[in-house]
Amino acid sequence: MSGSAPSDFIARIRAALPRMHPSERRLAEVVLNFPGELASYSATELARLANVSNATVTRFVRKIGYASFEEARQDARAGQRAGAALFRVAPDSQRPDDVVAAHLAQAGANLDQTFAAITLEEIDALARAMLAAPRVWVAGMRAAQPVARYLGWQVLQILPNVNVLPRDGETLAESIASMEPGDCVIMIALRRPVRDLPAVMEAIGQRGVRLARIGDIDTDAGCEWDFACATGAPGPLFNHVAAMALCHMLASRVIELAGQTGRARLMRIDTLHDSLGEL
Repeated sequence: MSGSAPSDFIARIRAALPRMHPSERRLAEVVLNFPGELASYSATELARLANVSNATVTRFVRKIGYASFEEARQDARAGQRAGAALFRVAPDSQRPDDVVAAHLAQAGANLDQTFAAITLEEIDALARAMLAAPRVWVAGMRAAQPVARYLGWQVLQILPNVNVLPRDGETLAESIASMEPGDCVIMIALRRPVRDLPAVMEAIGQRGVRLARIGDIDTDAGCEWDFACATGAPGPLFNHVAAMALCHMLASRVIELAGQTGRARLMRIDTLHDSLGEL
């Protein structure tokens, strides 16, 4: 049964609870509180953590539908890779002594890893494509939505026709149907994505647009630009600092490369800010 979704892994434990002996239930409570522990512990270590026997661990994994402890551990590891926060929460005893330092160090490592594989020429090529496009579409779902909104909001200062997807009250199909050849689409793709993301990317690609991907998952959609962002973190949530930094740099280059036309639009916006007293 290896390879099931993280929610299926947890659902099987909950479904089996009424059939479990007290020692098995004690183990189940430990696993449900910290399912990621199954990914990193041996059967003996997990038994010690729950104060049960190794035989109880064996009975437990079989009762929830796995042939072996290793098979169950593979599904727990899949949950960690997929980004389910519950699978990434560690007991207090496993937290680093200096939590702040650990998070800052990982953020720095994510930035270094991400930008070591990206050139300014690649960023500028995408920025120029955005400037030349009749319309720019920036899409992102779940964790990627605020990153997409940030990028869309920043380049709106220069580009008059920017659309951030999904739009309130509309389906993605309604927006994709409006895309035309020559448009530029930037998909922010971060774990854990919606299940239909590959189909969405394929449908967008068929519109003849120039397509870019920014994120930590491979959409396998034949993008013209593909910027992989490291998102490792010492805690339960992925760290998106590299994705935000890349969007910040991309937006900055759009503004810088826009030339006199871009500066004229910025001037009009600032003049309106003054006249309306908005800022």
